[in-house]
Amino acid sequence: MKQVFITGATGLVGSYVAKFFADAGYKIKALKRTNADTSWVKGWEDKINWVEGDILDVVALEKYVEPEDIVVHAAALVSFQTKDKKQMFQVNVEGTANIVNICLEKNVKKLIHISSIASLGRKKGEIEIDEHSKWEESELNTVYAESKYLAELEVWRGISEGMRAVILNPSLVFGAGDWNRTSLQLFKYVADGKKMYPKGSLNYVDVRDIAQVAVQMAENEIQSERFVMSAGNILYKSLFDRIAKAMDKKPPSIPVTPLLAEIAWRASSVASLFTRKPPLISKETAKVSQMHFVYRNHKIHTFLPDFQFRPLHDTIEWVVQNKKSLE
Repeated sequence: MKQVFITGATGLVGSYVAKFFADAGYKIKALKRTNADTSWVKGWEDKINWVEGDILDVVALEKYVEPEDIVVHAAALVSFQTKDKKQMFQVNVEGTANIVNICLEKNVKKLIHISSIASLGRKKGEIEIDEHSKWEESELNTVYAESKYLAELEVWRGISEGMRAVILNPSLVFGAGDWNRTSLQLFKYVADGKKMYPKGSLNYVDVRDIAQVAVQMAENEIQSERFVMSAGNILYKSLFDRIAKAMDKKPPSIPVTPLLAEIAWRASSVASLFTRKPPLISKETAKVSQMHFVYRNHKIHTFLPDFQFRPLHDTIEWVVQNKKSLE
């Protein structure tokens, strides 16, 4: 029986990767920490053989990864708080290095590394970005982006040492699940009747598209490549309008200027001192939300000509209807 070892299966992307591999007939082994929240996999948790440990636990990786495995590395720490830099580099960079090393040692069938478009970097004067874009130090890059770039370098190191691998670079991921987590907070923002919207744009992708392509990459001979996984680009205002329409809510209508964004992240930082919760807006997210960058997806269509990204309308309807079904 075909088998896959998945990290990050308790997250949005990893949970759907696990589901799609299970539906494709794979035996699933998924790494999770003790007492990890597994709510993302509710409904298909019985298809997963959970093994305890984390990507910084080399002993656990040594124990559970086998030569017969396809390995999907979806675990990562996402944060735009400067205080999380050390932990983020430890999880994203050191953790990926551990995965690469164990894949080399065990000579696994293939590593599918779930990265991010953030690893491609941003720089002034560059509006369109694709797989050929070169990383440059820039004030437009977040700490998270730097950690994902360095994590990818570990994968390329493994490839240079003979490891079979591909890299997927998703943009902002939408999928049915908890609106208090990840990018789904944008849906909650609209549902809560918030009034303001950033003047920038974002790139988006349906989580099912990532999972579908991950399975296809496990079953083909493509290797030593990376692929932008982004269905398109949309203004925040347009996105919020569409989400609001799907929920029969009033959309945000007040644009956030750069000055207002500056005030907002500072106020959010002060508020977090009292709530003891991470600030809703950070300096980095305030800056990024004012930007316009388009990530081109031509390459994935060249390598997988039959693959088509799901339309944003379908994704929004799916996310909203799933939420209603749980109420």
